[in-house]
Amino acid sequence: MKKVSLFVDVQNIYYTTRAVYGCSFDYNRFWQQATAGREVVQACAYAIARDDDKQRQFQNILRAIGFEVKLKPYIQRSDGSAKGDWDVGITLDVIEAAATTDVIVLASGDGDFDLLLRKANARYGVETEVYGVPGLTANTLMQAATRYIPVADRLLLRSK
Repeated sequence: MKKVSLFVDVQNIYYTTRAVYGCSFDYNRFWQQATAGREVVQACAYAIARDDDKQRQFQNILRAIGFEVKLKPYIQRSDGSAKGDWDVGITLDVIEAAATTDVIVLASGDGDFDLLLRKANARYGVETEVYGVPGLTANTLMQAATRYIPVADRLLLRSK
């Protein structure tokens, strides 16, 4: 049984899924698909901490599925822009996990992670899978991955 570690860029998946499909990502189905027949070593979901009941409820759902939820404060700048990305945190965790796992699963379309996947594969021989929204996932990220899985039909929560 292969060992798998999952890493979800929550903001990226939320906004890209919403932009293309107008609905939400199905984290339960993602978990089932990405972990099927595999031993889970680590599963992290990286999100922005906002003092909001709906966000806390969502984070609790992620925890119930099996994710460790890592939160970073939402920073509103004086010029009106906002900051709150997890790229460095995800990168550090993926490189650390690559030494003890067979498969790295990254849910994100962010092209900044292409170098990370190439390094993890070159240094540790780990397989890499990217779940990303078609049209909003960087080509370089898809090419860097051992396998690209489009976020589509089965991985969407559609209103009934």
